[in-house]
Amino acid sequence: MPREKIVSYSMEDPKTEYGWRLDRRRQTVSLLDNRHLQIGNLRLLTAIAFVLMAWLTYPWREGSAWLLGLPAVIFISLAVWHDRLLEKRARARRAAAVYERALARLAGDWAGKGETGERFLDPDHPYAQDLDLFGPGSLFELLSTARTRSGEEMLARWLQQPAQPEELAARHQAIAELRERLDLREDFAVLGEDVRSGVHPDRLLAWAEGAPVLASRSLRAIGAALSFLMASAAALWWWQDLLTPLAASLAAVTAFGWRLRPAVLHVAARAGDAAHDLGLLSEVLTRLEQERFTSPRLAGLRQALETGGLPPSRRIQALRRRVEWLDSRDNVILRVIGPPLLYTTHVAFTLEAWRVKNGPLVRQWLDAVGEFEALSSLAAYAYERPDDAFPEFVPGGEAVFEAGGLGHPLLPGDRMVRNDLTLGRGAHLLLVSGSNMSGKSTLLRSAGTAAVMAMAGAPVRAHRLRLSALAIGASIRVSDSLQSGISRFYAEILRLKRIADLASGSPPLLFLLDELLHGTNSHDRQIGADALLRRLVDGGAIGLATTHDLALTQIVESLGARAANVHFADHFEEGEMRFDYRMQPGVVAKSNALALMRSIGLEV
Repeated sequence: MPREKIVSYSMEDPKTEYGWRLDRRRQTVSLLDNRHLQIGNLRLLTAIAFVLMAWLTYPWREGSAWLLGLPAVIFISLAVWHDRLLEKRARARRAAAVYERALARLAGDWAGKGETGERFLDPDHPYAQDLDLFGPGSLFELLSTARTRSGEEMLARWLQQPAQPEELAARHQAIAELRERLDLREDFAVLGEDVRSGVHPDRLLAWAEGAPVLASRSLRAIGAALSFLMASAAALWWWQDLLTPLAASLAAVTAFGWRLRPAVLHVAARAGDAAHDLGLLSEVLTRLEQERFTSPRLAGLRQALETGGLPPSRRIQALRRRVEWLDSRDNVILRVIGPPLLYTTHVAFTLEAWRVKNGPLVRQWLDAVGEFEALSSLAAYAYERPDDAFPEFVPGGEAVFEAGGLGHPLLPGDRMVRNDLTLGRGAHLLLVSGSNMSGKSTLLRSAGTAAVMAMAGAPVRAHRLRLSALAIGASIRVSDSLQSGISRFYAEILRLKRIADLASGSPPLLFLLDELLHGTNSHDRQIGADALLRRLVDGGAIGLATTHDLALTQIVESLGARAANVHFADHFEEGEMRFDYRMQPGVVAKSNALALMRSIGLEV
């Protein structure tokens, strides 16, 4: 049912706009709740009227039986109206939930209320786990508004695989066009039921692009002829009591069905597993087919759906019907008449015919839907964070990262402290000292997350950001593995080896190293850290390394102008440690560790 289109009065203040839309959707839900009760009461009264008329028209009562038709027609009409109203109410409720979640994102209360994307987390990825890309309270949960798995997979891929500046420029144009299209984004958000799509793109693609199993037209024609003969023989037996034609037809059908049985069961199993729950995908395609865009990337996605003949949404609906026919085999009647009429065989042939005709196009459709949903997710973020800047990409092979007012997007605005950060035009390495909780790790994650979002196409939590194309390698969240027999230190040096290998490739590396080699003694730590950081800087990499060991700060002297010391300060006040989270030049001047231990009762 078409949704009421909104012409809003404010497109500049996301909180006001979302609040207004939420109020409208709640009003719609309240109105439809009242109508639901009214129609329910009317249906009850109609049922009572039907029973009363049935009593009046009983043979020894006066009245005409045809009067029963009137309440029956009214009851059926009310039932149809009621179903449509319930569907409209469900969509209004989903729309209200969309804006509730959007307001929660603006308030910083979004963690645990969206899709976490944990299935995309690869512990061997060079930065995904360290930068909280996936999992509860992750960047993916903040960004993703996708309804299909294709959309989620595309967004996850963008976060894990940095794109080239030319590709990112095209995404920026698409995001700019979608940013103000709240009605369109709402339409996509309320499609289908309020559950995740059951469509698994990998299974659907594997089935759609697989080699045909039942491609013979002659076998299909023979099967149709045998079914016709079987039906005719059954009719002769019923009307003329002729058993011989029925027995002969049944024998022929059985032989034919047995010969094709392995292939039919294979087709039924694979199609049933790959192509279930296609309703949401069909609705998404239908809505996308109705839209027209001006940016080249969005226009290209829309063009990808122009496949000639029926639009993709109609073709997916046709596949959905065939899968429903396949599921109907469990019907009691079909269990009896289906085998002699080769019901499953015919459905398998129709599935194979669909696959031969449309299978090569499925990847194109899924990619278009997935990319649109990924762009729509980034557009929603861009709309909700108007102060976040789109990055500027610097051409050339030299590594550059220059951020003004850099913050972390996962932190609420009232808790976030911004810092300026420059790498590459001067210092290639900043060695960051300071105590725990002072902001060192947050700075690393802020820089890494900004780079990830920038090279996914999103705006970043900064007033400005200029950067070159970069690879990213991080060693922030490294842990031991009891099952693998790996200590934390060994896990860390394995990660550092991967990061060093990344530095020898292209594009240049942005490295983020937290508490470098703190699992070994000071002597070995200083020698190992000096060698590693020198190798990274000599290879053209840029980055940050944090440490508690002030001896490591001397490494900067050996690297000259290519490195600098910075720190985060703290002070002890009224029995508590206080931090300002501001990055300052130089080495941290003092440590409050002993004062902190004494404050909790440790005698030191």
